[in-house]
Amino acid sequence: MRVPLSWLREYVDLPATQTGRDVQAKLISAGLEVETVEQLGADLKGPLVVGQVLTIEELTEFKKPIRFCTVDVGTANGTGEPQEIVCGARNFAVGDKVVVVLPGAVLPGNFAIAARKTYGKTSHGMICSGDELGMGDDGSGGIIVLPPEVEVGSDAIELLQLVDEVLDIAVTPDRGYALSLRGVAREAAIAYGLPLSDPALLDVPAPNAFGYPVQVSDPFGCDRFTARTVTGLDPEARSPIWLQRRLQKAGMRPISLAVDITNYVMLELGQPLHAYDRTRVQGAIGVRRAEQGEKLTTLDGVKRTLDAEDLVITDDRGPIGLAGVMGGANTEIDDTEGTTTEVVIEAAHFDALSIARTARRHKLASEASKRFERGVDPQAASAAAQRTVDLLVILAGGTADAGVTEVISPSAPHTITIPANHPDKVAGVDYGRETVVRRLQQVGCDVYGQDELIVTVPSWRPDLTDPNDLAEEVIRLEGYENLPSTLPKPPAGLGLTERQRLHRRVGRVLAGAGYVEAPNYPFIGEHVFDQLALAADDPKRRVVKLVNPLSDEEPALRTTLLPGLLGALRRNDGRGSHDLALFETGLVFHPREELRVAGRLPVDRRPTDEEIASLTAALPAQPRHAAVVLTGAREQAGWWGRGRPADWADAIEAARSLAREAGTELLVRAGQYGPWHPGRCAELAVVVDGADQVIGYAGELHPGVLKTLGLPARTSAMELDLDVLEQASTGVPKGPKISAFPVATQDVALVVDRSVPHVDVEKALLQGAGELLESIRLFDVYENDEQLGEGRKSLAYALRFRAADRTLTVDEASQARDAAVALAAERTGAVLRGA
Repeated sequence: MRVPLSWLREYVDLPATQTGRDVQAKLISAGLEVETVEQLGADLKGPLVVGQVLTIEELTEFKKPIRFCTVDVGTANGTGEPQEIVCGARNFAVGDKVVVVLPGAVLPGNFAIAARKTYGKTSHGMICSGDELGMGDDGSGGIIVLPPEVEVGSDAIELLQLVDEVLDIAVTPDRGYALSLRGVAREAAIAYGLPLSDPALLDVPAPNAFGYPVQVSDPFGCDRFTARTVTGLDPEARSPIWLQRRLQKAGMRPISLAVDITNYVMLELGQPLHAYDRTRVQGAIGVRRAEQGEKLTTLDGVKRTLDAEDLVITDDRGPIGLAGVMGGANTEIDDTEGTTTEVVIEAAHFDALSIARTARRHKLASEASKRFERGVDPQAASAAAQRTVDLLVILAGGTADAGVTEVISPSAPHTITIPANHPDKVAGVDYGRETVVRRLQQVGCDVYGQDELIVTVPSWRPDLTDPNDLAEEVIRLEGYENLPSTLPKPPAGLGLTERQRLHRRVGRVLAGAGYVEAPNYPFIGEHVFDQLALAADDPKRRVVKLVNPLSDEEPALRTTLLPGLLGALRRNDGRGSHDLALFETGLVFHPREELRVAGRLPVDRRPTDEEIASLTAALPAQPRHAAVVLTGAREQAGWWGRGRPADWADAIEAARSLAREAGTELLVRAGQYGPWHPGRCAELAVVVDGADQVIGYAGELHPGVLKTLGLPARTSAMELDLDVLEQASTGVPKGPKISAFPVATQDVALVVDRSVPHVDVEKALLQGAGELLESIRLFDVYENDEQLGEGRKSLAYALRFRAADRTLTVDEASQARDAAVALAAERTGAVLRGA
């Protein structure tokens, strides 16, 4: 919201010494986000005067049309003689009043004006456009042509109000009242302790039976509709300079008198309005929900297909506007031909949620929808309509019709009961009852009671719904800077939980293995499950959808980390980084079987354990996962060697490293799931309470998935559930005991069927070798049907034996090896190679 300081002073008699910076500081202290203060005309220096064009000579010998003009500027040039000026614009004629800048002046952008020779003539100054004066786009696209009544030689800087300060306020969604001069002026009046001249305090005639007919079929969507009619408008009337300049300073472009007046009143009072050409409205004006598939061409020229939830304004022909968003083209006021002489003014109050959804559905954000979805004062509709009628009568010579239409759904004011000391408890400051009552009354509340206050909320503050909102009003007006800084006092000796420690160790071990952390937004679209080739009944397809998502394309919370990581990998690969290893640890979200409504936690005390547990039970299940994705070279080639590409084994090793950090054994076996290659996918499991539990998958991704997602070939990935991994954990891993005795190494090559997983063979060797086995490593896999037999493979292991109290003999190491081989033969059918 852009607020010109000169306009703000009309409603609050601010001290003359207060600058825009001073007002900014006051409003920021009151809780408004005043981002900048724009200094209009700060670098502007006159003389800048009103001139009248006397003659125009067309210079035709140049590539583009050039005009040599003489302009009467009165005595502003010191001589009274006509000023000779060269100009290329063509939107003015002899007799027009224009803005002339004379030699010696400086225009915005430090553009100094001097007499200069150009196109064979000497130009003593310049005829100005709005852009050259820093006025912005006035819609004309050329020289400023002033009304004929302005006096030649008068100061154009004052006439055009070129010097001003404009506050740019970022209005948060809960403070819709600040999208108006009335709302900002109220905050300024409170901050300075000055009275407010409320522009909404107008004498409004009572409704009667002679107004324009209105039928509201959806009182929930539209609880108030005021209609007023003005006839006898001068179709040639144009917006006065003061009105155009205020709109421009507020960031809006002047269009036509009727439209400019509705925009002006909207900025002044915060009530969006719409003006219909009465001659183009057929029958009564109605408000209803659209029929599915109805068509409407809006003022921007787009033909829109309406949804059954859209609230529309209608006449006998059908929809003539999207309620609270944008009017229709078939009732537009036509100022190009100057034929509109009768208008119907609409000032209505619409349901905020309906307007927000319609604007988002049609991707049609407007000044009106921005205000309605944040909350508009329903009591201001009549005053806004009256203000619009008054301006049309004054500026367009119209006549106000005696008919006044008001359709109102009865509603009671919102009342809140609050202990007088509730703000004290929330803030930890002793404000006292008198301060609390005074601040609430300044906001506009009616307050009654002693220890228990009964507060009636003003109609322009729909965001005040409970005692904590009222406490916030007291605290912000008393000054956030006055709140004491108090450090919380946690109970001693707790520190990080085991879950937090594991998560930190997981991040460190993956970063140490060369992975780069790539956090992603937790939002997804359900189409990603098709891209990942998940089965139709896969549990990951059950998602938690957001009521108000940031993007309609990603309305759900993620159930897997892979979409975000794979998207990051695709973007980096597309930008030239082809050797990638990324990881993320984060929450995924699963809906609960039983839906519960979350209660609101108190803010004036610590919630009880039961309240926290109730809130947690109403939230989706949120386990923490860890995932990695790899592509390109895992080890770079160079003088040290050939390097190595990343493959499925690296993804599995990442999972193993996490299991080691958790101090548990990871069971790795052949698996098949969704996006992974069916022949290069490992199922990851751990033992929890004596039973195997699958916690994730790792391996190479399916070529079809890679093609669908636009990923490099042979991309690998891993994802597992860290919370279940923690359940299987034995705690922080303990450092091994280091023996001073030498190690005995025994190599063994076993031949097994190709269908036998390496993990089964390794498990049997571990158990069979006994406690003397220190480590086991698979160092070779060999397949040759001629030498080993059809469907057979050779697995070669290096076994390291060591005793803590003695040097092992060869016989002891051999016996341990033979015991390991024997158990592997019994369980997997393995035979020693060459035996």
